This record gives sequence, structure tokens and C-alpha cells, in this order.
Amino acid sequence: MLKPQSGILNLNPNENPSPKKQQRSRQAASMAWLIRPLRTTPFSPSLRTPLLRQHPNSTSFSNSRNYISDMRKSAFQDNILRLLRKEIQYEHDHCPPKQPTTRFNSFTVDDRSGEQWIRLKRKFGEKEDITIDVTMFDGSVPVPDSGQVQSDEQLHITFIVNISKGDDSDVLEIVCSAWPNTIDIQKFYVRGCNRTANHPYTGPEFKELDEQLQDSLYEFLEERSINDGLAIFLHEYMKNKDKTEFIRWLQTVKSHIEKK
Repeated sequence: MLKPQSGILNLNPNENPSPKKQQRSRQAASMAWLIRPLRTTPFSPSLRTPLLRQHPNSTSFSNSRNYISDMRKSAFQDNILRLLRKEIQYEHDHCPPKQPTTRFNSFTVDDRSGEQWIRLKRKFGEKEDITIDVTMFDGSVPVPDSGQVQSDEQLHITFIVNISKGDDSDVLEIVCSAWPNTIDIQKFYVRGCNRTANHPYTGPEFKELDEQLQDSLYEFLEERSINDGLAIFLHEYMKNKDKTEFIRWLQTVKSHIEKK
């Protein structure tokens, strides 16, 4: 009885296999070994479908997130706009500003809409040109206890008077304070028309001058309608301008937020 040689099964017991047949048998056995696992693991595209369905659509997820973000942004803006409209309506209902006046005595008044200052101008005599630049309220001081409950502070306004005598003349510059019913001179000096000096000497503090000289300078301003009456006018004007500019600011902010 014959036995298989080199691990190859001899299908014909009466015949010895040739070397070529032995080689073909080995190749067939190797191919069978490789093919067998593939046959036992069949491939089907349907097997991938459940896995693909587990991944969310990235575009849809991004759109949802943007939609939520836009909703939140819209809610914030709507709330801000509601509060701004409420504040504007309150100001108009309870304390509406008046139309600003354009004259005070011999002065013309430039409101400088949207800015924090105004300008008054006039001529005095044949040669003098007077310009007064006035800030809005820029400070306050406590009021001594007088038993009144209405106000506990006095608001302060700074204004600068420029008096010139022609285009090429030097300028007399006077720095003043306007309190609710009086003015105070702070500085009094002459400035060159071309302003060449960076740090010109402006003299001593006004209150350090001789009292008679101080009085004469107040009379000089009084003659040009720069007096306590001007201080009263400026405080009333600036109260109204403060309301006007506040409402203008509210409306500007509202318009900016509403803009798409």
C-alpha cells in the first residue's frame, strides 16, 4: 500500500505522480487556502448602511447651530431696542427738550448739534469781534447747607472769551467759569494771532491780581454783555442741550442696532 508523498494526496494508487503534477497540486492547495476565508465572509454593500446612518449630517448640524445662535442674537437685539424705545418715549413724554434759541442779547448762538459745546458771536463797536466757546456741564461743587432740599450741588460750565480787533491783531483771551447765577474770571491774557508759542506765559491767577484791577476787568466784560445774566442763560441753555443730545444719542444707537 502506497502512502502520500510530501503531504500530497495521490489520487491514483497505481501511478507515481510526476514532479510537475506535484507542483500544480501544491499551488492548487495554496489557492484553496486563500479563497476559502473569502467565501466564508461574503461582502454586501448593505452591511455598511447602518454604520453610515449613525453619523449625523454635518451640514444640517451646522445650520441648526447657526439658527440657534441667530435666534439668541435676535432676542438680545430686540430687548435692547425695546429698552431704547422706552427710554426715548419717556424723555419725550416727561421732559421734552425745547427748540434751542439762536440769539441771546446781541450774541448769535451756534448750537453745534451733536457736539459738547456751543459758540456765541457778536461785534462790539466798529472793530471788536467777540467769540465765546462754551462747554456743556463739566463739573460741580457741593452747595453749603442752606436748609433747601431742591439741590445739593452747583453745576459748572467753562467758557472762553476771545476778543480780537481785526484778522492780524492779537487776541485777548479770558477763561471764565459760569455758575448758575454768576461768572468768575479764572485767567486773563493776550495771545498772539498766529499762536507760535507752544507754552506762552499767561500771567498770574486772576484772583492774585489787585482787587481794583479785578473789578475793572469785570466791568470790561459787563460792558460787552458778558455778565451774570449770561451765566443764567448758559445754564438754562445747557440743561436743554443736555436733554437734546441724550435723546439724539439714544436714537443713534437704536438706528445702528436696527440696521441690517
